[in-house]
Amino acid sequence: MRDTPSIQQTFRETVIWSVILLAGTAHCGLCRAAETWGTPPRPSADMTVAVPGLPTDFALRPKVSVSQALLTAVLEPAAAGTATPPEAASVKSFGAVGDGIQDDTAAIQRCVAKGGVILFPPGTYRITTPIEVRLGETGWIAFVGNGTARLVMNGAGPALRFVGQHQGTADPKTVQPQVWQRERMPLVDGLEIVGNHQEACGIEAIQTMQLTITRTLIRETLHAIRLHQRNRNVIISDCHIYHNRGIGVYLDDVDLHQINIVGSHISYNHGGGIVVRKGYLRNLQVSGCDIEANMSPDGEPTANILIDSTESLYGHAEIAITGCTIQHTLKASGSANIRFIGSDAKGRWWGALTIAENVLSDVVTNVEIVNARGVSIVGNTFWGAGEEDLVLRNCRNIVIGPNSFDQNPNYAHQGPYRGGIRLEECQDCVLNALQLADINGREAAIVLKNCSGLNVTNCQMAGCGPVGILLDHVSLSRVSDNLLRGPSREDGEPEDRTFVAMRARSCRNLVVTDNLCEGTIDCPSEGVLVGKNVILSSDTSQDQ
Repeated sequence: MRDTPSIQQTFRETVIWSVILLAGTAHCGLCRAAETWGTPPRPSADMTVAVPGLPTDFALRPKVSVSQALLTAVLEPAAAGTATPPEAASVKSFGAVGDGIQDDTAAIQRCVAKGGVILFPPGTYRITTPIEVRLGETGWIAFVGNGTARLVMNGAGPALRFVGQHQGTADPKTVQPQVWQRERMPLVDGLEIVGNHQEACGIEAIQTMQLTITRTLIRETLHAIRLHQRNRNVIISDCHIYHNRGIGVYLDDVDLHQINIVGSHISYNHGGGIVVRKGYLRNLQVSGCDIEANMSPDGEPTANILIDSTESLYGHAEIAITGCTIQHTLKASGSANIRFIGSDAKGRWWGALTIAENVLSDVVTNVEIVNARGVSIVGNTFWGAGEEDLVLRNCRNIVIGPNSFDQNPNYAHQGPYRGGIRLEECQDCVLNALQLADINGREAAIVLKNCSGLNVTNCQMAGCGPVGILLDHVSLSRVSDNLLRGPSREDGEPEDRTFVAMRARSCRNLVVTDNLCEGTIDCPSEGVLVGKNVILSSDTSQDQ
């Protein structure tokens, strides 16, 4: 019986014959054109073709067999038994051993000096000082480990340090020619980086353009990825940033626009998961990540995602956090899943922040936003907050909803949990279509203090207590079309008459209307217009 060719072999043959047919067609077309014009086409810059295995000045001429040349270029690497392009180099060719014992620093640095693709065959490569990648000297560079190579940093500083010369912005007009010709898109793919020194770090980048880190594991370091000074168009994708003593992704006093952190696990980093301090950040997208337990019970308060403009001269804004699970740990003091501090060193408020379609749980405060404006919080699932799910202080122009706030009893053994929403010193905010269940807030399920210009509509509350909505020194606001119910009761138990659906204190120009409530509405007549509300009881319903 004849052997059946492998899928890989069949695919390769198909590609080869497709190239031959296309090249042959092009060759015939050129020959016919030459016959029509009466003279063969002259070689020109536009007709120069760079083909692997051929001189760089190879040009199309009617007398040259393009089909044969391309076939040779395709078949020669296959005949040599390797798919590695000739410009790639193994660190072992420069003396690295990869046994985890010998110091491979110098050998890897020699390999890096040539630039191009730096291959790490399977092995453990021990280094003692940072591998410096000065992009202006090395030219385009990529570190490739294919998931089977480990780089162990046995000294202080980052295992890999990329230093570029990009001084412009993300606007193509500001990018100097040498950046495109030698420095663009430094790549790290498929490596594991492990720290074996108290001050060992993972990757550091300064003044780079389009740094790309993919399919990389960084663990047991101080800071896993540190971006400093100036970087543009950074992508971190499909990575595991796990169990580091400091910060997972650290934007440290960096001038950075356009950074995407996508599809990655960022977990058990004691100083915070993604942390932004000082500097000047615009256009951060965090999407499809699992971010958890990035706080130490013994450390200072931080967050799974912490964005702090306090020491920034320009503030941080234009940020989207979407489609992530963000959680743990309730045991750390002051823990939060997302903490955004929007006031910069000049006292200006920043925001342009979207938090959408995330699952947030098991910390002291799920989301805390301070001194911000222009924030949208929509489509999230909140649960498991030791104190409150959502806290906004000194904010304006905020949209909240729809969201789910559910203290699911299935997780009660992990608590104790309280949950709920608090707005203090806020102005011009919308709370719409919020669903709250089994909230046990210290003051109320929704606390609104010293606020104005609020619109609280179409919210539903069940099993919350002892107060549904507390309005304290609220003005020029409206609470309408809400369904508010107190703690659930078992069949046959007497009605719980302690639930207060709404309570207002020292309010003015406040309208409370068209709500359907259990319990009572405790609102003074002075400064509050109360009307068309329906109060439910076990026997009758009455208007108030």
